[in-house]
Amino acid sequence: MDDQQLAEELRQAIGRLVRTVRTADTMPPGEAAVLGYLDRDGPLTTADIAHQRGVSHQSTAKAVKDLLTQGLVQAEAHPSDGRKSLLHLTPAGRNRLAEERRRRADWLGTAISDALSSDERETLEASLPLLSRLTVYLTSK
Repeated sequence: MDDQQLAEELRQAIGRLVRTVRTADTMPPGEAAVLGYLDRDGPLTTADIAHQRGVSHQSTAKAVKDLLTQGLVQAEAHPSDGRKSLLHLTPAGRNRLAEERRRRADWLGTAISDALSSDERETLEASLPLLSRLTVYLTSK
């Protein structure tokens, strides 16, 4: 298999895996994504999150509005631009995100235990640094 074929097979396999694992979520994907970005990157504006996600400002604003209503994020005035708000995770938001991540990991962990042999699990574990390196490379471009 050449590099282009390998790349396409990897893209499809990871895409299917991510979509499948997300079915364990109990919250809409847009809301979970906003919480994840705030957790990883700290306070952000709605526009920042939309840009990083590659989605419209309007779809992100809807998710943010729902999260604000649920008390999972809070907004404060932007320190240098009074027209903007910085969004922060609340403790409830942090807990909800941890619960979603735990649910995903539990579900995927069970699948790994049930579907893969010990040799296959070792192969999967050995591939993690390679996948991380590819991610770092792609995000530096």
